[in-house]
Amino acid sequence: MTPLRLDPLTARRFQRRALLLDAPAPDVATALAHHGYIQIDPINVCGRMHDLILRNRVHAYPEGGLMRHLHGGDSLLPAAQRTAFEHHLPATGILVAFTTDAWPHLQAAMRERTRRSSAWSGRLTPKQKALAPHLLAEIAARGPLSSEDFADTGRSRSVWGAATVAKATLQKLFFHGRLLIARRGEGNRRYYDLPERVLPAPILAAPAPTPAESARWEVLLKLRQRRLTALKRTELPAVADLVQPITVEGCPPLYCLKSDLPLLAEISNLKSQISNEPPAVLLLAPLDPLIYDRRVTAALWNFTYTWEVYVPPAKRTRGYYALPVLAGTALVGHVDPKADRAARRLRIVSRSAPRRHPLTATVRAFARWLGLR
Repeated sequence: MTPLRLDPLTARRFQRRALLLDAPAPDVATALAHHGYIQIDPINVCGRMHDLILRNRVHAYPEGGLMRHLHGGDSLLPAAQRTAFEHHLPATGILVAFTTDAWPHLQAAMRERTRRSSAWSGRLTPKQKALAPHLLAEIAARGPLSSEDFADTGRSRSVWGAATVAKATLQKLFFHGRLLIARRGEGNRRYYDLPERVLPAPILAAPAPTPAESARWEVLLKLRQRRLTALKRTELPAVADLVQPITVEGCPPLYCLKSDLPLLAEISNLKSQISNEPPAVLLLAPLDPLIYDRRVTAALWNFTYTWEVYVPPAKRTRGYYALPVLAGTALVGHVDPKADRAARRLRIVSRSAPRRHPLTATVRAFARWLGLR
């Protein structure tokens, strides 16, 4: 198919609009269905990653909204009513919220993990294999349980340091699909339950997809997540009939979904009107879909960014949890905030943006969202 040639400004406007940053979705379910998944991260410096991602994409989104959508609020959501669940992207350790139709496509990755060596997600050790039937039986009898409910199981080495044998075993059983996260407790603690008590029965009974179908599904996830992205040579054949090649000067070959072409046409037709609008200033999550592909972000948005949580302090250039600043069609700087929950105040460790992009109103709105001053 002949590539469409776009100027960088039109490509940026399209990506921003296609990623729900101009017109937020009415609810979490709509945003999740649009993107395919939302990345989950437990670090809470100024709100958790998934909440920061959805804050800009869901109308009136409250902190903690994704977890309530997944598991319920004050009472546990019954399996028949669940439309989403937590699990890992295939072949990665990235935890995300999926819509339930993802479950059949995860089975092959789950089976593969049971056969490989990994302290975090691989096959059970002899000690873990001996403990697993007890853990599963207790959960079957008592309902959702956490590792804290199993005392005196001994210590185990894991990827993040020492853990109890019960915690390491529960985690592996989760990776293998024998348990699922039924709810989150205080401190983001996981409570596990059997899949049949977390997912609707029709989802569990769905026929197994072919490897080609799951490969196509996985590439489509990438396209739905980023809307304008580069594809590997091994990925393109799986979705060639569903994508439109895009050429932007200075960028690698890009692709969008054919289903997004009406939106692209709308952006192109409204170019003169959009250019006169004052830029909306947003604080993006460090792993926001707009900036997730660092190569495309640098080429299309002229913005080089690294999430510096795991960068040694002396080598950080923006800060531990710096949030990129999006002003209209430009990434113009960062704000590095830290929530002081005890003092109920949002502290700004550092900020950087040109004077023509004032950040005061944006930062104050962010503090209010966190319930801080």
